[in-house]
Amino acid sequence: MIKITSIDVYKIDLPLKEGKYNWSHQSSVSAFDSTIVKLNTDKNIFGFGEVCTLGPAYLPAYPEGAREGIKKIGKFLIGMDPTNFSEINIQMDRNLKGHNYVKSPIDMACWDILGKYLEQPVWKFLGGKFGKEVNLYRAISQESSKEMSKKVKKYKKEGYTKFQLKVGGNPAEDIDRIRLIRSILDKKDILVADANTGWLMHDALIVINAIKDLDVYIEQPCISYNENLSVRKKTNKPFILDESIDSIESLLRAYNDKAVDLINIKISKIGGLSKAKLLRDLCIELGIAMTIEDSWGGDIATSAISHLAHSTPEKFRFSSTDFNSYNTVNYSKGAPQRKNGSFIASNKNGLGIEVNEKKLGKPLFTIS
Repeated sequence: MIKITSIDVYKIDLPLKEGKYNWSHQSSVSAFDSTIVKLNTDKNIFGFGEVCTLGPAYLPAYPEGAREGIKKIGKFLIGMDPTNFSEINIQMDRNLKGHNYVKSPIDMACWDILGKYLEQPVWKFLGGKFGKEVNLYRAISQESSKEMSKKVKKYKKEGYTKFQLKVGGNPAEDIDRIRLIRSILDKKDILVADANTGWLMHDALIVINAIKDLDVYIEQPCISYNENLSVRKKTNKPFILDESIDSIESLLRAYNDKAVDLINIKISKIGGLSKAKLLRDLCIELGIAMTIEDSWGGDIATSAISHLAHSTPEKFRFSSTDFNSYNTVNYSKGAPQRKNGSFIASNKNGLGIEVNEKKLGKPLFTIS
C-alpha cells in the first residue's frame, strides 16, 4: 500500500520558438501557461503530471481554473493509494463535476507513480509498445500562405511527413493556403486542414468544394457537433473530429451517426491517461484511427503523450505530436526528443523523465 501525503502545484511559462502561435477566431499566443502537479507519497516515490490549456478561447478550460480546481479536489486525495486509478478518478469526479482538464495532471502523476513503484515504464501498463517509433505531425500556425509554406519546407527538412495546417479563417485565403501547401508536399505526405471550429457551415463547404481534387483531411470545421455532421454528409474527404470528442458518449454518438473517420484524443480534454486509454481502446474496437496528443504542454505532457501513442497499435495510430519541441523551455532529462519526424516512449520507470525542480521554482501552493 502506498499513500499520497501531499500535492505540490507549480506554474511554468512555455514561450514559443516561433514567437507566436495563431489559429482560428484570431486566437494567438506567444507563451503557454502550464500547470505542473507533483504527487508525494509515504514511500518516497513521487509522480509528475501536467496540464497546459490553450486558454478559454479554445476549450472551456484555462490555467487559473486548473489550479483552483486542484485546490478543490486535492484535499480529498490525501491518504489515498495513487495506484488505484479507479478510486482516484471516482473521488475526483465526486468532488468536482466536469472540468476534465483539472483532473488530468493528477491522474497522469498517478501513472508516473505506478511505473516507478513497480519499476516499469508506463507504456507497459497502457498496452505494450507497438513499432520502433511514433510518427509525428507538425502544426503550422495560421499566417499568410507564403509564410506557412516556408515553415512546411523547413519542417519537411527536419523529417516531418504529416502537417496540420491551421485554417478556419477567410475561405478564399484558406483555399490558397491548402492548395499551396499541398503543392509543395510529396504524394505520400499527409495534410490536415484543421479549422479549429472556425468556419460556419457554408464556409466549410466553399473550401471543401474548392479542394475536391486534393488529398486533404478535414478537421473540426465547425463549432457544434450538428454543424460538423451536416458538413460531413456533404463531403467524401476523410473527416476528423477533435473539439467535439470529449467523452466516450460523444465518441459513440459520432460513430453511430457515421460522423467521423478519425478522432483526436487530447489527454487533458478527456481527463487524464486513465480515461484516454479507455477512449483509445474503444476506438480500436470500433475501427477508428486516432491522433494521440494533448492541448499543449512541456516535457511531462509530451512524455505522457509518447507512452499512450507508442502503446497504440500502429494501424490505429494516425499521428502524434511533440509539444516540447515547440517551446524554448525544457525542464527535465529523459523527455522524448524528436528525430526525423518521430519520437519514442522511454523505457525507464514511470514516465521516464527526471524533472529539474529548480527550473519550476517554488510551488504556488502545497496541499497536505
